[in-house]
Amino acid sequence: MTDTDPSLYRGRFAPSPTGRLHVGSLVAALGSWLLARHHGGEWLIRVEDLDPPREVAGAAQVQLDTLAALGMVSDRPVVWQSTRHDLYADALARLLADGHAFECRCSRSDLAAAGGIHRACMATDPARRPAIRLRVPDGTEVSFDDGLQGVVVQRVDREVGDVVLRRADGFWAYQLAVVVDDAGQAVTDVVRGADLLDSTPRQILLQQALGLRTPRYLHLPLIVDADGTKLSKSIASLPIDHDAPLPALRTAWQALGQAATALDGITAVKAAMQVAQREFAPECLPKVTSLAFAAAHNNAAAGAV
Repeated sequence: MTDTDPSLYRGRFAPSPTGRLHVGSLVAALGSWLLARHHGGEWLIRVEDLDPPREVAGAAQVQLDTLAALGMVSDRPVVWQSTRHDLYADALARLLADGHAFECRCSRSDLAAAGGIHRACMATDPARRPAIRLRVPDGTEVSFDDGLQGVVVQRVDREVGDVVLRRADGFWAYQLAVVVDDAGQAVTDVVRGADLLDSTPRQILLQQALGLRTPRYLHLPLIVDADGTKLSKSIASLPIDHDAPLPALRTAWQALGQAATALDGITAVKAAMQVAQREFAPECLPKVTSLAFAAAHNNAAAGAV
């Protein structure tokens, strides 16, 4: 098999280095790892370090150490987005040359009356540094069959508008980078949290504009606290203790709808991961977009028991 052979299942986990991993991010990592192993494929790690103002110094390495403590190590060298600027620039140049992208000097306040959805440039400051947007024609609708959530349909022009590819501050937008990198790493299956479900139609549009293959998508439930807040933004979320990650593994395993008793009596992480790989049942994954876990679960995940 070659690196681009679509018959080889290749999944990935792509954390942003904005802090330590918590149980919510572990659910996405574990789910993607288990599905890759279930299909006899590869599992890759990509560090999405393209937003320096939001990054926490040293967080990326701590995340990698936490994953390694759970036995989840990339099957190929870890990719860092901060080393791939030339690839994003090449893709953007192609989109501009083909008329799929354009410069836009609109600010958020310029677009406020349209609910922030860009359909026509209304810039009030012609000297403002431009962003680059993907041109989304009127009537654009994208549908795809998610591996867990079913058929998703989005009117991209009405619900999203023209998609930002490079921000006015010069930083690359997530949508462009993730499409370029998934294609560059020959990812066949994107398994991630349902908070990114709405982003998928935009990425499919970009793949079509760039002539890239569209991978299969599967969006796992987003783990929220008792108030419905995403754990990454919740004070109830505590980081995983990578010196004692077994409680977090048990919590993530149950969040994926797997039988809690499968890990009963196991005291070593390596043994728990071996059992998890053997006992994993994809058909038991919860077909919901969010799951609420109380603070007590997060405390257990952090090893505070």
